[in-house]
Amino acid sequence: MTRTALTRTLTCAAVLALAACGQRADLKPLAGETLPPPPLGASEPKSPEELLKPAPQAAPERSVELRRRSEEREDDPFDLPPE
Repeated sequence: MTRTALTRTLTCAAVLALAACGQRADLKPLAGETLPPPPLGASEPKSPEELLKPAPQAAPERSVELRRRSEEREDDPFDLPPE
């Protein structure tokens, strides 16, 4: 077996080993720790899944359509030369 083939085989084995080590169990607080207290006005604390979900302000949806092609800019009345 040549050196490049051996390197390629070891690299593939390492990638497969790393891909197989993901956690599949539910998230739980560490031993002796508790979840954060519930927010003001809430009757019960949030679950770990709810705590991991980002707030809408943290991950807003895109509301602007991206331009697909070049277009001429409209005149800007506030684009004035310096005085």
